[in-house]
Amino acid sequence: MISTTVTLIFVYNAKSGLISALGDMVHKLVSPSTYPCALCALTYGKVSMQGEWRRFLDGTGLPTRFLYRDEFRRQPEGGDLALPVILLSGRAPVPEVLVSAAELDALPDLTALIALLETRLAAAMHERAGQTGG
Repeated sequence: MISTTVTLIFVYNAKSGLISALGDMVHKLVSPSTYPCALCALTYGKVSMQGEWRRFLDGTGLPTRFLYRDEFRRQPEGGDLALPVILLSGRAPVPEVLVSAAELDALPDLTALIALLETRLAAAMHERAGQTGG
């Protein structure tokens, strides 16, 4: 059954856990250009989530889930999607790709990510309203 709640799912190309987080932090400081998670690089500063990103997420009014690579791969939909990825669940039996890894890699900054998400979410919600008759 398709969920009636649309949820944004953010999947980082990083492992979960404190040790991994510390290693990621050092990697971003020492060699940011080789850091393998564009989603992390765009949305997080050196230590915490950027305020502009938090405000954007809060402003969508949508529930959010944040998963690390190892957590996502254990999910039924985890498959072999290239990571990082932003998914939208609740519109189809399996979450759909809202922003792909290649698209995330090509974005120059957080402002561009937010603009892309605003456009994609507006289109998805418009399509959903048409499917539900409201």
